[in-house]
Amino acid sequence: MKYLHTAVRVNDLDEALNFYQDVMGLEELHRFRGHRRPCTIVFMAAPGDDQAQIEVVHYDDPEERARTLGFSHVAYEVDNIYATCAELLDKGAEIPMPPSDGFMAFVRCPDGAAIELLQKGGALDPVEPWASMPISGDW
Repeated sequence: MKYLHTAVRVNDLDEALNFYQDVMGLEELHRFRGHRRPCTIVFMAAPGDDQAQIEVVHYDDPEERARTLGFSHVAYEVDNIYATCAELLDKGAEIPMPPSDGFMAFVRCPDGAAIELLQKGGALDPVEPWASMPISGDW
């Protein structure tokens, strides 16, 4: 596994970006719209160190923002998301969001924090049983 980023969910995107840029000195690397929940996602890093990133997430829905503020997850890239998730399940891990799309999964640690797994190089073709596994709870 390769470390990718740590995510934090914020209430006010402009205020958060001002903090991370003006106070912490981070630079915006890129931003995009979320595809599972309507949100804006901004990746930032210290100048010259884009290998250690923070993912700033701002949900469109005020109720979603209020419910999920603060630390969100750490993310790791894996060589084969299906093999990694199968191994984690065999070891008793909870996977509330299985890799149904062949690209992304979320694992829950015993204390409730989320760990995001992302497929290296882009999505694999969807396969069973992953493609039809339901998403359960929050991630």
